[in-house]
Amino acid sequence: MESNKPAMRVLTALFALIFASLAAPAGAQQLLHQERSLYRNIFVTQIGDERCMLFQYPRPLGRESCMLLSQPDKLIFDYTQMMMAGLYLNPKPAKLLIIGEGGGSIPMAIQQMLPDTQIDLVELDVAVDRIAKRYFNFKPGPKMKVTIADGRVFVKRAIPQKPSYDMIMLDAFDADYIPEHMLTREFLEEVKSILAPNGVIVANTFSNSALYDYESVTYRAVFGTFYNLKLGNRIIATRLGGPPPMSEIRANAAAVEAEFQKRGFGQSFLLPLFTTQADWNQSARVLTDQYSPSNLLNALPRVR
Repeated sequence: MESNKPAMRVLTALFALIFASLAAPAGAQQLLHQERSLYRNIFVTQIGDERCMLFQYPRPLGRESCMLLSQPDKLIFDYTQMMMAGLYLNPKPAKLLIIGEGGGSIPMAIQQMLPDTQIDLVELDVAVDRIAKRYFNFKPGPKMKVTIADGRVFVKRAIPQKPSYDMIMLDAFDADYIPEHMLTREFLEEVKSILAPNGVIVANTFSNSALYDYESVTYRAVFGTFYNLKLGNRIIATRLGGPPPMSEIRANAAAVEAEFQKRGFGQSFLLPLFTTQADWNQSARVLTDQYSPSNLLNALPRVR
């Protein structure tokens, strides 16, 4: 999910009105599909060449997934490009778990880049999976298995099997944010337990609410030092045993640069975002299954 900073919402609405007055009807938004699933309202909209999946309409607080019809393989959100930077920590994971499907842009990109990688993709809502296939060119190949399940339930069931994932990507969102049961230390410990010895964790979060400090100390408590890539979204990335040095990051970046460029981004954008600086309140309380006021904290602005 793409973050939409509260301070930008008024400007976004203003520019949208201006654009509509100048560009209508050619640039008018079309509602292609809407339905109420078991979990949420889902909308598919299109403006010109851009098609998006939304969980709120007509005034979304964030877009779940978007694609350009003329360039369906291009990753157009900063956060999807930043998530792909996980490959700078391990450019060739043999076994990958992705929790959260959206329009399927990230799993499709990895499937195209790494056709031999075994991908387990977990999505809570069967309607999201169906819409991704119908409207967003999501086509799982023979090495990708899609499971319709709650992400935490999937992880718990996987623990006895010891799957040993080389990389786990966390990108599960509801209409507002990450479900609170997937923000706690206990959940992250469960995720950690199914990683390979040098496994990589990559997580999509936001950076503009009071929850930022609590999330940060929780990830630090479980995984230690991590790379903090931050724009509107914040991507957490690290490897068990500690993040690789920047020399290794740069070497891996060079190895995947050609594939990234095909999708509209590259190391000139991503490498400057890598930092291990702790820019949060380190005395914030760790989120647990017993203490996880994430909905309240996410509604409050971050105090710096």
